[in-house]
Amino acid sequence: MQTRFDALIVGAGPAGSSAAILLATAGWSVALIEKQAFPRRKVCGECVAASNLPLLDALGIGGEVADQAGPELKRVALMHGAQSVWADLPAAADARHAWGRAIGRETLDTLLLARAKAAGATVLQPWAVQKLTGVGKSHHCTVREAASGQLKLLQAPVAILAHGSWEHLPEERSAQRLARGSSDLLAFKANFSGAQLAAGLLPVLAFDGGYGGMVLADGDLVTLACCIRADRLDALRRAAPGSAAGDVVEDMLKRQCRGVDAALSGALRCGSWLASGPLRPGIRLRDDEDVFRIGNAAGEAHPIIGEGISMALQSAWLLCAQLEATRPRQGADIQVIWQHNARQRYAADWRRHFGPRLRVAASLAHLAMRPAGAAALMATMRHFPGLLTRGAIWSGKVTGVNDGARLGAGLQHGPPTTAMQALHRHFPGEQP
Repeated sequence: MQTRFDALIVGAGPAGSSAAILLATAGWSVALIEKQAFPRRKVCGECVAASNLPLLDALGIGGEVADQAGPELKRVALMHGAQSVWADLPAAADARHAWGRAIGRETLDTLLLARAKAAGATVLQPWAVQKLTGVGKSHHCTVREAASGQLKLLQAPVAILAHGSWEHLPEERSAQRLARGSSDLLAFKANFSGAQLAAGLLPVLAFDGGYGGMVLADGDLVTLACCIRADRLDALRRAAPGSAAGDVVEDMLKRQCRGVDAALSGALRCGSWLASGPLRPGIRLRDDEDVFRIGNAAGEAHPIIGEGISMALQSAWLLCAQLEATRPRQGADIQVIWQHNARQRYAADWRRHFGPRLRVAASLAHLAMRPAGAAALMATMRHFPGLLTRGAIWSGKVTGVNDGARLGAGLQHGPPTTAMQALHRHFPGEQP
């Protein structure tokens, strides 16, 4: 088995697999490490904004996503108590991909991973990272195979973290456990068949102590997902002793959002509730480390705006454009300097591209979780429903990765590979 690579990528979700596809098709040798077996369900709202559909085309899975995803998302709603407000979602500039879709992570992740394998990436799955050390010129990664316990030592000059919010590296886990508290947000998700949710509608839910959303995704299944404060969940469970957390959350959502109760009338839950957490919204890019971060490993917005998959896909494109545009061809010292400079440029691009989304998401989340804030939000939206449309624009629903990032210019320096050429056609950017 090969143990030396140009790049190691930890995590094979949308961010990690996208990065593996891009780098492998550009001629890099890539190891993609994933500790979970696919397909697997995952706590996620499952919305793919319209701005990402050209990216999926360029990655080679656009047609399969179009065939399998739920209906085009053209309307948004805000639901709180007995009230609901509706508005149009904004259309993207690309007429071929004007509207977002929803697709289960078990489907999307499997499609992307298969494409990464076809592009030439070496996939280690299910293998878990035991230790990652090194600096820009030489990273050493010890990985363990789940079935046999076999250990391997992988090496590469470039290390990319693409693990999820709750899947920290071993050296980070104890600190995360100590940081937990009553104000933590815990995430829940379930799928339902036979639900009465209008096709193309994307409801946002506001309730005491949390927020959530619903969407019709692939397989005619409605996804219901939410985030709830830990202390609020504890109170609900004390009021219903012996009940499972997911059942308590479902009952609460039906009581506090009439739109949820109506949508789930007569519906059948498919499988159990999934739970994860705590969420840690914010920026995780750091200046004092020698790795690159994409997806939730780089930063996370409150999921009330449904931009998690967007930020995963688009951050991978931003980083890979930067790496391929400036990649040195030899010299250990050159590697260290180059990676430092590339991290600085990538971090600046990341903040410029995603910073506004984090701010919009935080503002909406804090309003939605508080009864007075949610009431004020509903009153405002009833009088000015067009603000829902504007909010979708502010949260990045129609923002492509070329905006402010010169992505097309960066890809022009790389080899003429299919994914790179396709992306440049979709997002030409500036010429160097």
